[in-house]
Amino acid sequence: MSPRDIASERFISVLTKNTMALILAGGRGSRLKDLTKWRAKPSVQFGGKFRIIDFPLSNCINSGIRRIGVVTQYKAHSLIQHIQHGWSFLRGEFNEFVELLPAQQRMQEEWYKGTADAVYQNIDILRGHAPRHIIILAGDHIYKMDYGKLLAAHVSTQADMTIACLTVPVEEASAFGVMTVNTERRIVAFDEKPEHPNPLPEDPSRALASMGIYVFSADFLLDQLIRDAEDDTSTHDFGHDLIPWLVPRHRVFAQPFEESCVCEPDTAPYWRDVGTVDAYWDANMEMTKVIPDLNLYDKNWPIWTYQEQFPPAKFVFDEDERRGYAVDSLISGGNIISGGVVRRSVLFSDVHVNANALVEDAVILPNVRIGKDARLKRVVVDRGCIIPEGLVAGMDPIQDRERFYVSENGITLITAEMLNQRNYHPG
Repeated sequence: MSPRDIASERFISVLTKNTMALILAGGRGSRLKDLTKWRAKPSVQFGGKFRIIDFPLSNCINSGIRRIGVVTQYKAHSLIQHIQHGWSFLRGEFNEFVELLPAQQRMQEEWYKGTADAVYQNIDILRGHAPRHIIILAGDHIYKMDYGKLLAAHVSTQADMTIACLTVPVEEASAFGVMTVNTERRIVAFDEKPEHPNPLPEDPSRALASMGIYVFSADFLLDQLIRDAEDDTSTHDFGHDLIPWLVPRHRVFAQPFEESCVCEPDTAPYWRDVGTVDAYWDANMEMTKVIPDLNLYDKNWPIWTYQEQFPPAKFVFDEDERRGYAVDSLISGGNIISGGVVRRSVLFSDVHVNANALVEDAVILPNVRIGKDARLKRVVVDRGCIIPEGLVAGMDPIQDRERFYVSENGITLITAEMLNQRNYHPG
């Protein structure tokens, strides 16, 4: 490693040490339908053992940012439990922490009204921690990113605000904040979820989209939050209000995701919004590939989480008419495949698959029991479901719609309530 590289690493280390991250994790995620009926979207399980919130949290830890606030609001109990159980290893003596920041009417007698207001209502806490920089993160995307590189780019351009961005097909860009930049990557226009997105000049088929990841100097951000809070015409949202106001008045720069993503050589940067049942199923199914686009086995950039202590997965019976096995699948601790067959599926912890049951192209959340002779294909089964013997789902969408939710692409979502098993959902 050259002296220049060593100096660069030390520079980034100082930046991350003096940065506080705020993860906005209060969203309901209504497009995930009944998966978020009893939990916030960042608390939804992903990839066999994780929750969505684990990805931005792990990115912070791996980047060297160890002062983290998690802003919660909607049905946050399971999210709070997960963070308390799995993310309490940081040492307060070293000024390291993951703090929970629920809506508590600190500044006014109202709950969080928008993303900017969610940060503003914790302004006294931010001042107390006195960070030099603040990075705002969405808590509901799957990706690996070195925030230190993003911070270094922010400082090197002398930006007031830096927005991480990626290119998306122009027909999908209406779901994002869309940016127009000059040759120096300074943002000259910003439109939040425009009906007609502005395409890239060099590629009319694509647009430059905000990832919902923002870097500010702390003093600048706090000043702007106060200004926005005093504006009665504002909805107090970063995308709708704060960024459009800042772009023509201050130095706001875009930073391409390619320059800070953590991925394998010669592979495309991985980022997924798992905000619909179809997208959630697709992203989990990608994990069953021989070489997935997202490397969860990377020891240099691990994804940390909390997991209950279960015994090893077990496969029993080896008879012609009753053989327990799984292929092209993720199988977690506590699973018992008892004479059933699992193909191209993701099974979370403590799932039992009983004799002659077939599970194909499925995402099975924790604590599920799949009865004998059941047939499940292209399904998402929520936590705690008891699948009755002989139940068939995912093969006849017309029949499934009478009992379950069926997505646009034909993925069947099954919850305990749909099975009339209980009217609440813990975790």
